[in-house]
Amino acid sequence: MTLLDFARGPGMNFALAVFVLGVLWRLVGIALLNYWRPKSEPRQGWLRAMMGGALATGTRSWPHREFIGRTGYGELLGYSYHIGLFIVILFFAPHVAFFKGLFGVSWPAMPSTWIHLIAVLTLTLFIAVLVRRVTNRVLRRLSNFDDYFSWFATALVIVTGLMTTGHIGASYETLQAWHLLSVELLLVWFPFGKLMHAFFIFPSRAINGYLLSRKGAAS
Repeated sequence: MTLLDFARGPGMNFALAVFVLGVLWRLVGIALLNYWRPKSEPRQGWLRAMMGGALATGTRSWPHREFIGRTGYGELLGYSYHIGLFIVILFFAPHVAFFKGLFGVSWPAMPSTWIHLIAVLTLTLFIAVLVRRVTNRVLRRLSNFDDYFSWFATALVIVTGLMTTGHIGASYETLQAWHLLSVELLLVWFPFGKLMHAFFIFPSRAINGYLLSRKGAAS
């Protein structure tokens, strides 16, 4: 069995199993927490509270006007590279073919030239995020192993992907194996680190908005 065969077969199967089971474990654990039980008489009906949760999801996805001067740059960086990752993952032709083999569904792919340009731009933004984290005294003190390893695992996927499409550093089969193994590392780490914010970020904002609205407060 070659390295590419392992990455395509047992390695990918293991990584997907860990990812799915790990994500389900985290979500079920959150759902079973006791704070879901109401402990006070509601001041708003459930419909008004649900509307408050939906409103909080939108309004808390961007900083207040008073804070944009300090946090706007970081917010813009974050949204930009997330959009870039979303486009590259979902609209690169080989990725579309991968998802079709996995789920049986397909969609149109973007031209490779555009995908390569977006991938390079995304990697540049990703490096800017790391530089900001390292040079900002507050962010540096708040950062831990999870922050840096999550950054490294994601950046490794982008770098090996660019190396594969550019045929840089090794044979194409070897580069493919490296890229797949980096994806599998990301999948295995995903449920146990801060990358789980992909599943938590919007539900947590909606829940906070719902609970505050239920108490008659504005979020």
